[in-house]
Amino acid sequence: MANILITGGAGFIGSNLCDRFIAKGHKITCLDNFATGHRHNLAELLQHPDFTLMEGDIRDAETCQQACEGQDYVLHQAALGSVPRSVNDPVTSNAVNVGGFLNMLVAARDTNVKRFVYAASSSTYGDSESLPKVEDVIGKPLSPYAVTKYVNELYAEVFAKTYGIECIGLRYFNVFGRRQDPNGAYAAVIPKFVIQLLRHQSPTINGTGDYSRDFTYIDNVIQMNERAMLTDNPEAVNTVYNTAVGDRTTINDMARLLKEYLSAFDPKIKEVEILYGPVRAGDVPHSKASIDKAVQLLGYAPSHSFATGLKEAVNWYWDQLK
Repeated sequence: MANILITGGAGFIGSNLCDRFIAKGHKITCLDNFATGHRHNLAELLQHPDFTLMEGDIRDAETCQQACEGQDYVLHQAALGSVPRSVNDPVTSNAVNVGGFLNMLVAARDTNVKRFVYAASSSTYGDSESLPKVEDVIGKPLSPYAVTKYVNELYAEVFAKTYGIECIGLRYFNVFGRRQDPNGAYAAVIPKFVIQLLRHQSPTINGTGDYSRDFTYIDNVIQMNERAMLTDNPEAVNTVYNTAVGDRTTINDMARLLKEYLSAFDPKIKEVEILYGPVRAGDVPHSKASIDKAVQLLGYAPSHSFATGLKEAVNWYWDQLK
């Protein structure tokens, strides 16, 4: 049994990680300021004797120090996501994603945390056109968000070399699944389309729909966090890994599958029209990961393809939103 701090633990990914590690018998501390996370994501955990909720902001260094005290591992998920959000407000994205990240690294160093596993991003690949994306070949960032996530990797590498902290970055590729928020201006495309289709509203695809993504189901992400946290392979630490399926799906195909799966519950969804709008600033055209490094060094084996994950996600949303 380990003491694990999960920052952003009330969010989509963080709360799923809390569930997983509580079920495995670990003691969990969740640090969240509820800027984007939700208390209802933690409803079943709040009464658990091995779960502690700490409300606070990673932009406050003292809060980070308190949260890290006595922890064996940190799973750092807290961040302001969304490329469009960072384009609209780069200052706040930088303060949270860079300043907050540095506060957490310093706190982990000062409290002798065993390992710091953090959410990196596929946005780091930027304008690199090579496919599949391989960890050591990146381009120039295309958004303020991408800059912040790349800076995280640089800081982690420097702290590993300078202070001896074990750091592992997980470059998430378009994660989706249960608890991903369908509401708000910066909702991710899959939950946003789900709620629109359930309301018989026409979703709008940015561009022609030919852009492609390596959509990654939440259970694959949980597995990668667990393997990164617990690996005893010395070659596997102080590096970054693609966290993905290793395949790609166009936005058009994603929308088609969503309509197909949702139509099983509501046949009227078949008739809902898909609309098209302008390309968003900062969007990467195509994304497909090589997962070879994670397979070789961490023993990663994705449990869900895009289609199987999407079907599970649709079933979850239907149960929650019907």
